[in-house]
Amino acid sequence: MLCAIASRAQLPEDAIRMSWNAPSGTARNQAIGGAMGSLGGELSALFVNPAGLGFYKTGEIVLTPGFSFAKTKGSYLGETNPSDKNNAFSLGATGVVWGYTDRYSRWASKAFSIGINRTANFNKTIFYKGTNDYSSFSEPLANEFFNYYSDIKNQSPSTPDDAIINNALSSPDVSLMTKEALYTYLIDIDSSNGEHTVISRAELANTLNQQNRIATKGGITEIAIGFAANMDDKLYIGGGLGVPIVNYERNSQLIETDANGSGNNEFNHSTYEETYTSKGVGINLKLGLIFKPMNQLRLGLAIHTPTLYGLKDNLSSSMETDIDTATGSQKVFNVKSTDLLGGVDPEFRYDLVSPWKFMISGSYVIHEASDVRNQKGFITADVEYVTHASSKFNEADPSAVDNYYEAVNQAIKDVYKGAFNFRLGGELKFNTIMARLGFAWYGSPYDDKNLKARKMNLSGGLGYRNKGMFVDLTYVQSLNKDVNFPYRVEAPRQNVYSDVKENIGNVLLTVGFKF
Repeated sequence: MLCAIASRAQLPEDAIRMSWNAPSGTARNQAIGGAMGSLGGELSALFVNPAGLGFYKTGEIVLTPGFSFAKTKGSYLGETNPSDKNNAFSLGATGVVWGYTDRYSRWASKAFSIGINRTANFNKTIFYKGTNDYSSFSEPLANEFFNYYSDIKNQSPSTPDDAIINNALSSPDVSLMTKEALYTYLIDIDSSNGEHTVISRAELANTLNQQNRIATKGGITEIAIGFAANMDDKLYIGGGLGVPIVNYERNSQLIETDANGSGNNEFNHSTYEETYTSKGVGINLKLGLIFKPMNQLRLGLAIHTPTLYGLKDNLSSSMETDIDTATGSQKVFNVKSTDLLGGVDPEFRYDLVSPWKFMISGSYVIHEASDVRNQKGFITADVEYVTHASSKFNEADPSAVDNYYEAVNQAIKDVYKGAFNFRLGGELKFNTIMARLGFAWYGSPYDDKNLKARKMNLSGGLGYRNKGMFVDLTYVQSLNKDVNFPYRVEAPRQNVYSDVKENIGNVLLTVGFKF
């Protein structure tokens, strides 16, 4: 039964959460919008285009602590509400690069690096509420039970309704949330008029006050190693192996209340609460090259293979329903997931394959020179394409027979599309002081043009370099738009969703030493 429940745990939204992110980096890298596909000579190249490590001829050690503060607004059914603020410490690109030269080879220098970086930040809270006279979160649950009920009746028409409900509460073919709705009488069978009809009591209210609060935390931290080589200071090639570590937690509370008040029908309110965690590890490759057709110009190409994740999820949930004027002395019913699963919350194991990433880049260096101290600045840009629709879930147990993942993977193809990301930045050098500005745009992964989503970063910073030591300070302002679906109903009915605006400030400080 737990295996069957596990097959109904993953959703298309889980795939996009793992791929639609704006990675962190060093303070210098973030100050120029994260554009590092062709610039090189920076630890962040390990996570963008490893060929950039080939510019190193000596070594350095880098440390990048950071602090972020975020707030969001959710607009839902014409009402806008702010959420709680989220503040958190983070770790940007941190690591070591070892560079060395070989005067007897065309491969003039080589470099090896190991580093760690936060590639996704999940710390945020979303809250929205509104009045809905169109649908209820119980609607898809009632539809699921209706299909189950119809199958039983078609096979055995004389089966009593109570027996069908009891069987559903222990059936692996019924989702956990639908079981909780049955247990608390949010979903029931109405035979008062002689017809046996599956009902949702919430839909009897016609108009509902709805609110949803979702608090998430954690992130993806990637450990990477990379190697690069430099041929004649013209061609740089490199590769890297990344091991992302996933730690994600979501606590959500979805509430529906009869907007007409209590005492007038068989529904007053229902509350669904859920705690969901996902942990695991993945592996990926990054390959790239940088070519200098002339001293001032650098052109870059990089490919990031999909990350193969092995993930383990845990889920616990509860539901409370007040059936108001329905017959019987008890009006409020409660149930926890452990009550329906023998005292044990479900654990899910599965694999996830993330999208491909393809990147082309260009940089123009002002007064290019072999001694970087003589350079006066640069302008650099990246164009990246991410194949979001290629994300794919796989059963962790090859012997398991279940077509649920096929349905989820098809939904991913239907709902998402490939998207372009753009990063642009520049730096001016004033002897030992540098000033930087940057911009980044991460395009919408949604195929539906009505869903307005994007991530946009505006950044600026200062740097100091002298006698083998460097210090960089950067501020990044993220202005993001996304959507959140509290639940999904079956086509051709339309889904309701919240437009979410996220405002994140991020301060990064990088301290490094040459050796």
